[in-house]
Amino acid sequence: MQEEKLARGLKNRHVQLIAIGGAIGTGLFLGAGKSIHLAGPSILFAYIITGIICFLIMRALGELLLSNLQYHSFVDFVKDYLGDMAAFITGWTYWFCWISIAMADLTAVGLYTQFWFPEVPQWMPGLIALVILLFMNLATVKLFGEMEFWFALIKIIAILALIVIGLIMIVKGFSTDSGVSSFTNLWSHGGMFPNGINGFILSFQMVVFAFVGIELVGLTAGETEDPEKVIPKAINNIPIRILIFYVGALIIIMSIYPWNAINPAESPFVQVFLAIGIAAAAGIVNFVVLTSAASACNSAIFSTSRMLYSLAKDKNAPIPLTKLTSRKVPSNALFFSTVVILIAVILNYVMPEGVFTLITSISTVCFLFIWGITVICHLKYRKTRPDLARTSKFRLPLYPFSNYLILAFLAFVLVVLALAEDTRVALFVTPVWFILLITIYFIRKTRAESANI
Repeated sequence: MQEEKLARGLKNRHVQLIAIGGAIGTGLFLGAGKSIHLAGPSILFAYIITGIICFLIMRALGELLLSNLQYHSFVDFVKDYLGDMAAFITGWTYWFCWISIAMADLTAVGLYTQFWFPEVPQWMPGLIALVILLFMNLATVKLFGEMEFWFALIKIIAILALIVIGLIMIVKGFSTDSGVSSFTNLWSHGGMFPNGINGFILSFQMVVFAFVGIELVGLTAGETEDPEKVIPKAINNIPIRILIFYVGALIIIMSIYPWNAINPAESPFVQVFLAIGIAAAAGIVNFVVLTSAASACNSAIFSTSRMLYSLAKDKNAPIPLTKLTSRKVPSNALFFSTVVILIAVILNYVMPEGVFTLITSISTVCFLFIWGITVICHLKYRKTRPDLARTSKFRLPLYPFSNYLILAFLAFVLVVLALAEDTRVALFVTPVWFILLITIYFIRKTRAESANI
């Protein structure tokens, strides 16, 4: 009997836009105000530094995936280079990361919908969005790619509109209630580091969270029509996207409004669009963040189902989760992830807000673990498979210096998380998740060994 495989239905334009969507989080639209308030113009350096590190992580991921086209996700190479237990822990941890992101974004869908329909219960739009996204994901992988293409396009248009309008305002010296729009606003209000090095360091927690999900393009390898051509192109374009979409947008925002005139509780995008007389600015930005949240949830449903499929294929999850539909979509894995996401949304509705913040903080710590494991696998691959490394057309630059630089940066972010009061607790709770996974792994292993005796 021929083994069932995932369909390679994602085209180049799908993968390129999935990569852009992964690199542009809702944090840019809503969280940028808080980040600017914390670090001032030095936030630009935080984005550039984090962007470089994320690019190097993606190069390591890309080299590993393309070293063996049988790899459908990074769990496959984790198993090859670090063993079964590491693959089990990594797979389930990544699944958990995206489940918690889906929780956050479904809740956000409800909150953003209330902007127009305040009388609608917060849980209802999230439930409707979840059902729609489930059925679209069940159709074909191509439809998932199509949805992400249009979701990402909306974000791109909004950011480019801000940059173009902002440049015109700066060139013309447009006057706002905070003064004249000019690039000099970047350094004439306390310099580039107005809150000192402390504010700059603390901003990394928000900046790193904005990049969470950038590795999703690596999970599309098993369903991409021409991975050897498409994936390198998507990864190599990451620095340009970061410069345009993050650094470019923030330079424009802080040139129109001095950093200390930006309201941390409001989206800077709304402030800029309102300044030029677009009365519907808040509604437009609300629509963009609504589609951004739906996009992240769509990515979560896709990634968690593919991770479960990969885990089940390696017997690290129930075998029925490997079942594919006639369109080569892992239906059981999709249903399982969606049900868990649904439970999470219900729990989030009835639980205090503090619990929700804790779960998303734990998710961030877990993402740092995933990135770290990827880089460690790359080190092991280069040392144990020099034959593959020699023939690779897509290598991580400056190996092994790049690997150690990434690991040092991830350790630095963990220290930053320990400094912030609201994220510190996550560092104490996260080990519980890993202890639970290790315990489950050994229980399953013992049972399997007993059954074989």
